Amino acid sequence: MDLLRHLRLFVVVAEELHFSRAADLLGMAQPPLSQAVRRLEKDLGTELFDRSRRQVELTPAGAVLLDEARDLLAREERLRVLVRRAAEGDLGTLRAGVPPETPAPVLHALLAACARHAPGLRVDLQEMTTGEQVRALAAGGLDVGLVHRPVDVTDLATGPEVRLELGVVLPRTSPLARLPEVALADLAGHDLVLFPRATAPGWYDETLDACRRAGFEPGRVRHARNPEFLIGLVLAGYGVAFDQGPVARKEPRVAWRPLAGRPLVRRVAPVWPARGGHPAARRFAELAAQVLARDTAGSVLRGDTGDAGGGNRDGGGNRDGGGHRDGDGRGPDAPAPRPWSVVYG
Repeated sequence: MDLLRHLRLFVVVAEELHFSRAADLLGMAQPPLSQAVRRLEKDLGTELFDRSRRQVELTPAGAVLLDEARDLLAREERLRVLVRRAAEGDLGTLRAGVPPETPAPVLHALLAACARHAPGLRVDLQEMTTGEQVRALAAGGLDVGLVHRPVDVTDLATGPEVRLELGVVLPRTSPLARLPEVALADLAGHDLVLFPRATAPGWYDETLDACRRAGFEPGRVRHARNPEFLIGLVLAGYGVAFDQGPVARKEPRVAWRPLAGRPLVRRVAPVWPARGGHPAARRFAELAAQVLARDTAGSVLRGDTGDAGGGNRDGGGNRDGGGHRDGDGRGPDAPAPRPWSVVYG
């Protein structure tokens, strides 16, 4: 017997206390309705209606069942709604990998966007390199990730790609810091501070290949996984580095300059299992791409492509002793801020 179906029929009869009206409301004939109620009574082993009088009335057992049936049917409906929402990605937990260098404002904006679009979904952010994310996705330990391309995406679906142009980070005392932009060939003779290859092998090789093609063969490559450590090595004179700019802007003793011809473009894309993936993975991918693009554009508006605040400066970004700037807010020799390009693939 379909207990829930019989309980639904019972509730309508119990509320109407009239089999004919209940049958009309249910869109069925009265005999099948009466038979269904009789079957429910037989299954429960007691009469639910007192039919001995002129008007149908509930027995004490029927009155108890009415309250319990209403509660049970309401919980069944809630169960169906919850299961449906979980299947659509609105509930549960989404395990998402993000690169270690992801800035705090980006993480905050991403979590806030997820909370707005799916308030019942818990996003478990995990700091993982591209290599770690790909392995975790393959092993089922991650639902979605943000990776640096190129990367092997076999068996993975890929979301919108965001392209972020990189500039060069130099000691402020370097003569190259006086230039409005720096060519890769201008870096010849310098060492290079770069993220470890295991972090994102494809992007690592692509970066060094671009340097060699342009005539920059680093004398030595040092590795720094943390952006702050990378800036520290540049500041200590251990080489130059490539960065988007915001981290370098916080350190007044280094300078960030655009690269001539934009030869280095960091490509970030969300990926998730192509089959049997989490239902919220695609939505997270779209939100992540939007947040990355918006945050980068916002960084340009905030002046992150220029130099950080400070006292006297040389070359690109002179200030007078009082910290004032000329004209439009930049020193007379400072390069005009150049926005990074953000392009969806």
